[in-house]
Amino acid sequence: MQYETLKYSVRDNAAVIQFARPDVMNALNTQMRAEILHAIKAAEKEARVIVLTGKGRAFCSGQDLGDRATVANLDLERTLRDEYIPMLRAIYDCTIPVISAVNGPAAGAGANLALSADVVIAKESAVFLQAFTRIGLIPDAGGTYFLPRQIGMAKAMGAALFAEPVTAQQASDWGMIWEAVPDDDFERVWKDRASQLANGPTAAYSRAKQAIRKGYENGLEKQLLLEAKLQGELGKTHDFREGVLAFLDKRAAGFEGR
Repeated sequence: MQYETLKYSVRDNAAVIQFARPDVMNALNTQMRAEILHAIKAAEKEARVIVLTGKGRAFCSGQDLGDRATVANLDLERTLRDEYIPMLRAIYDCTIPVISAVNGPAAGAGANLALSADVVIAKESAVFLQAFTRIGLIPDAGGTYFLPRQIGMAKAMGAALFAEPVTAQQASDWGMIWEAVPDDDFERVWKDRASQLANGPTAAYSRAKQAIRKGYENGLEKQLLLEAKLQGELGKTHDFREGVLAFLDKRAAGFEGR
């Protein structure tokens, strides 16, 4: 597929999907959502880690509201159901790790797109903004799902109702993201993190994602049985054997993702 709203590259087992509409702060339109969905599915087959990031000064400013005519004819329910949900499910359900490298403001649906990834790394200068009530809406694109689980009911409710910017450092302190990184170190850090995951035990990452998310739904007994099942599967992998041998030999493991 020839992408027009993003840049896609794969190198050293890492796929980078860079949103490329910097003139509108990488706002999401129909084409961009379709291209992100396609790129995620392609990367899942071609790489062992995916990085989402933005071109220019923003990560993503959310829904592209366009002009007055666009707003007047916007069917939000259809847009969310037919365009956002498939894109977000592809990210959330991806069998390889997904990193959001938040290079600048992430607002509205753009903030929640970032939070749908497994790991969020942000520049210290970046902000997260649940901007929805500023235009008479509720958080969408998964915001009402991700926020209470990540930062608790009180912080989630405040973020939704007041629509105030949350700094990257606040987001890190609250548990909304993995880490806030000094701007000068940002690119090096997310590339190092991506490289670590791209060369790690991919099957273990996939099952760790599965188990941790099921932990929200399962009781203790059911979760313990799931852990046993997934661990049994991993015990038969090449990477488990390699990891044990590397530990015994006191050397770095050479994981192959199988």
